[in-house]
Amino acid sequence: MPRHPTYAPSVTAMSGSVYSALADQLSRKEGEVYPLHVGDTWMEPPEGCRMEDLRVAQHPGLHRYTPVEGLPALLDTLVEYVRARTGVATERANVLVTTGATGGLGAMVGALVAPGEEVLVLAPYWPLIAGIVRAFHGVPVPVPFLELASAEELVEAVRSRLTERTAALYLNTPNNPTGRVLPRAWVEALAELARREGLWLLSDEVYEDYVYAGEHVYARALAPERTLSAWSFSKAYGMAGNRCGWVVGPTDAVAQMRKVSTHSFYSAPTAAQLAGMRALQGPGPRWAAAAAAQYSDTGGKVAARLGVPPPQGSTFLFLDVAGHLDERGLPGFLERCVEHRLLLAPGPSFGPFPHHVRLCFTCSPPEVVLRGAEVLARLLGR
Repeated sequence: MPRHPTYAPSVTAMSGSVYSALADQLSRKEGEVYPLHVGDTWMEPPEGCRMEDLRVAQHPGLHRYTPVEGLPALLDTLVEYVRARTGVATERANVLVTTGATGGLGAMVGALVAPGEEVLVLAPYWPLIAGIVRAFHGVPVPVPFLELASAEELVEAVRSRLTERTAALYLNTPNNPTGRVLPRAWVEALAELARREGLWLLSDEVYEDYVYAGEHVYARALAPERTLSAWSFSKAYGMAGNRCGWVVGPTDAVAQMRKVSTHSFYSAPTAAQLAGMRALQGPGPRWAAAAAAQYSDTGGKVAARLGVPPPQGSTFLFLDVAGHLDERGLPGFLERCVEHRLLLAPGPSFGPFPHHVRLCFTCSPPEVVLRGAEVLARLLGR
């Protein structure tokens, strides 16, 4: 018999808002507001790399499709970039330009994870990865790592969650939301575990330029035969609205991912690809270095005011506010924040963390972020 119109259970179970359900309330507040809930930057992209800098006269076909894998000139630029950053042999066939890292990770999951298969996700995690896995009818399995102190403990935590349905392991370093940079020994241990267990390794590299302590370790350099890495112009050069990134992996896997991308977003925006290429070939690295210095300074000042360790990387702090929750729990605390014109992201968006909040210290100018941190410090009695 025909099935009456309905919706996919994997989608109906998903939250419609991952960063804050209280944004509308904040928009109705008078006076200065502190929207520190979304991971973005207040800075504009490098000069010469903005939409306003692109003209049809210089770029015929600016408003037409590109090849589904990306502009050939951009692919060549990315090949050289990835070779230099990772030291891994890379060719055009290893690269796919995508609609941001989000589109790239969607293509990964769609190509590699069969319905009902599981993806182990180091938690806290970037919240969209869980929804991406569910959207492709997979099962995200959080692997909490906040309390772990060694690579051995991390491997054991991952191993304890392995089943015959496990297909892949996702890691994000520098980490969103914690601001932690995973040590080399941890990434090496995860790469070796993935090899022993026959897992795909999905490595989220989008904050590679924003490391303030330690080093960024590229998983693909450790296990290139099974690692798929996602990059983003959004985080690197302040181009979140452009929706452009890229993924790199084994040739056969990238060919399968290209099928998913072709049948979902077809190709990344042409103008965004041109803007990203301009950044990579010109002022992008200098812009990112200056941004990193500013981000590190602001993040350190916010952490000091809140009495927590400074971030090692990324653009976030992840705070345990358990001691300041009343009978309404975390929702009540977040509502109190909004009453003071402050918006934070709820911990459950990032995994099983009902007592945490995430603060982004780059989404508004530093002076605004610091005033928002002062509001939070007072709410926490600090």
